[in-house]
Amino acid sequence: MHRSSSTARSQAPDWQSGRRRFLFNSIAGMGSLALASLLKQDGLLGKEGIAPKPRTSFDLAARKPHFEPKAQAMISLFMHGGPSHIDLTDPKPELTKRDGQDFSGDIKFSFINRASKKLMGSPFKFQKHGECGTELSELLPHLAEIVDDITLIRSMHTGINGHESSIRYLNTGISIPGRPALGSWLTYGLGAESDSLPAYVVMTDPGGHPVDGVRNWSNGWMPSIYQGTVIRPREPRILNLEPPARLAGTLQEQNLKFLGKLNRRHLENHPGENDLEARISSYELAARMQGAAKEALDISQETKATQEMYGLDDPATQEYGTRCLIARRLVERGVRFVQLFLGGQPWDMHNSIRTQLPKVCKRTDQPTAALVKDLKARGLLDTTLVHWGGEIGRLPVTEGDPKTGGRDHNGQGFSSWLAGGGVKAGLAFGETDEFGHSAVVDRVAANDYQATLMHLFGFDHEKLTFQLNGQERSLTDGRPCRVVKEILA
Repeated sequence: MHRSSSTARSQAPDWQSGRRRFLFNSIAGMGSLALASLLKQDGLLGKEGIAPKPRTSFDLAARKPHFEPKAQAMISLFMHGGPSHIDLTDPKPELTKRDGQDFSGDIKFSFINRASKKLMGSPFKFQKHGECGTELSELLPHLAEIVDDITLIRSMHTGINGHESSIRYLNTGISIPGRPALGSWLTYGLGAESDSLPAYVVMTDPGGHPVDGVRNWSNGWMPSIYQGTVIRPREPRILNLEPPARLAGTLQEQNLKFLGKLNRRHLENHPGENDLEARISSYELAARMQGAAKEALDISQETKATQEMYGLDDPATQEYGTRCLIARRLVERGVRFVQLFLGGQPWDMHNSIRTQLPKVCKRTDQPTAALVKDLKARGLLDTTLVHWGGEIGRLPVTEGDPKTGGRDHNGQGFSSWLAGGGVKAGLAFGETDEFGHSAVVDRVAANDYQATLMHLFGFDHEKLTFQLNGQERSLTDGRPCRVVKEILA
């Protein structure tokens, strides 16, 4: 006669029950020891003798913002080094007219040994495009095709000439290191849409990390669950997605289920360890990603026409185009924030600007425009905010020889653009002075930009806060700023 497992257990001899308890406790103990060893290596166990902090749970469960959002996801195409706005997006006829004359205003130079006050007009031609009639450089023919879909901000301002400080100001709210990045704030506030893909994805360059390295996607003083997940710049973009054949299938499912129980038991014994909780969550996400990430990163599923639109058939645009296409596939599948970086700071052109600027524009212009076109064609642009821009611009005077030189740093005025996600289309907003040196009309400071992004995602930038050492901290941290309502659709 068949007996239920509960009956069998109740009728088992004492020596069998004792043996089962011994085996279970041994296995659980070994599993806990293994997990503890791994977490100790990662520095995630609490120190002995220190009372646990009051428990606050941090996770990526989807949350509602303060009010109805326009944007649900964001793709940031960050252009490290400082694209020269006066050669790309901000034409200055007076600068061209006075080419070679001395600039009479005050200028802050970063490299005084090569500095000059000789004005240098742009060697590149500008032309009006689209129904909006926005003027753009001949170096951006593909941006010209989508100019009616973007808001071009010509009055960005950080007031800081250094790369790292200005990057941090734009990305974390203040120029000093150690604070959470923009992507961390958005995932902290909104959580994740997908439970099988990271909420915050970073796509780095085959040439290496950008200037300021991993700080660009750091969670700062937030729990590490809000840090950007880096996808490798070459195939395989995520290692070890496929389990060994001997462990695949049912056996893997059983092992993961058992490990999950051990992890939760261990977590219960260490209350208040937010990094421990985050690390366990990342282990579990990694397991769920095995199928979803592989499919999301497989661009072979895209049509030939789509791949060609992104420039995958051209060696000059293939690499960046591939990343832009993957970015679209990720947000399409519920990733909240995707940020693409270039290695080093390729827009930092202190010399040879006449030859170097066309090269980096060639690499990025077509894939960038394709991303906006593709999102729009798929009905995703309305809820996906696309950002293009760097941390600074360039000065209107020449650095070095006018024929072979370049331009020094300029944080007083520069350009960025946004598309989709609740911003107006076909708008050129703000102005720099007649030489392109300083933002003088409708200036948009870094904190204004952040407050506006938070608004598009449904947040009051002052009310989305994180408690740190008993203080409420926000992205803008009470600094004077405004939501730039003039650019909102």
